[in-house]
Amino acid sequence: MWNKALDWFGFATHDHDHDDHGHTHGVIDATIVGTDRGIWAIKWSFVILIVTGLLQVAVVVLSGSVALLADTIHNFADATTAIPLWIAFVLARRKPSRKFPYGLGRAEDLAGIMIVLIILFSALVAGYEAVTRLIQPHTVTNLGWLTAAGIIGFIGNEMVAVLRIRVGRQMNSAALIADGYHARTDGLTSLAVVAGAVGVRLGFPLADPIVGLLITIAIFGIVWQSARSVLTRMLDGVEPEILDEVEHAAEHVAGIDGVLEAKARWLGHKLHVDVAISVDQSVLLAKANAIAHELETELFHHIPALSVATVRFTPARQKGAGQGTEAQ
Repeated sequence: MWNKALDWFGFATHDHDHDDHGHTHGVIDATIVGTDRGIWAIKWSFVILIVTGLLQVAVVVLSGSVALLADTIHNFADATTAIPLWIAFVLARRKPSRKFPYGLGRAEDLAGIMIVLIILFSALVAGYEAVTRLIQPHTVTNLGWLTAAGIIGFIGNEMVAVLRIRVGRQMNSAALIADGYHARTDGLTSLAVVAGAVGVRLGFPLADPIVGLLITIAIFGIVWQSARSVLTRMLDGVEPEILDEVEHAAEHVAGIDGVLEAKARWLGHKLHVDVAISVDQSVLLAKANAIAHELETELFHHIPALSVATVRFTPARQKGAGQGTEAQ
C-alpha cells in the first residue's frame, strides 16, 4: 500500500539503472538524476528541506533573527535547486530529433546556471540583511523559539544527509554521498543559529547578525563550488580520473599497443568517450573490430556513468597520423 502511494506521487523506489559515477560537482550532481533511486533521494530531500524552511519562516517572523533568516534562505535555496534540475532531466529524456540530434542533455547545463543564480541570490539577500542589522541593531525576541528553529534546521539537514549518504552507498555514488555530507555541513550552520541565540541571551545582541554573516559566507562558498562545476561542464571539462580509467581499461585488452588519444565530455548526465588506439599493422580488420568491441566492454565496466563509447584504431606504424578507422 505504502509503495503504491509513493508510486502515485512519483516517489516510488526502483533499484535498477546504476548510471552514477564517483566524482562530485557542486551542490547537486546532475549524474544523480540518471538513476531512479537518485531521483527518489532528491525528491525526498526537497520535501524535507521545504518543510524545514516553512517551520523556520514562522520563527523568523516571531523573533526577527537575521541569523535564522539566512539559514532559512539557505535551506529554501538548497531545496529549490532540485526544481530546475528535475525540469532539465525531463527535457533530457526526450528522444533526439533531426534538429537536436544529440538530444537535449545540455538543458542540464542551463539548469546548473539557474541553480548557481538561485544560490547567489539567496547569499546576497542574507548578506544584505546581516550587514543591515550590524549597522542598525535590532532586538531579537522569542529566543526559545529561535533555539528550537535552529535545532529543527539541524534535524532537517541531518535527515537529508542520512538519506543521501545511505542511498549514495546503495548506488555506489560518491556524488550523492558528497551531497549528503554537504547537507550535514548545512546542519552545522543551523546549529550556529542556536549559538547566536545563546549569545543574545548572554547580553551580546550583535551575535545574531554576526552568525547571519558567517552563514552568508558559507553560502558564497557553495556558490563558488557550484559555479566552477557548472562552467567546467559547459566547457566540456571532465575529471582527469575519467581519462585515467579509459587508459586503465585499455590495459586489460590484449592486442592494444597503446592509447593514442582519449577524450570525454558530458552531455547532461550522460558521459561520451572517444578513444583512439594503436594496433599491430598485421592485424586483420575483423580482429581489430573485435579488439575495439572488447575495449568498449571494458570501458562500460570501468566507467559506470558511460553512455556512448567511440573507439578508433590505427595501425602502429601510423601513430603520428591523425586519421584512423572508427569502430562502435
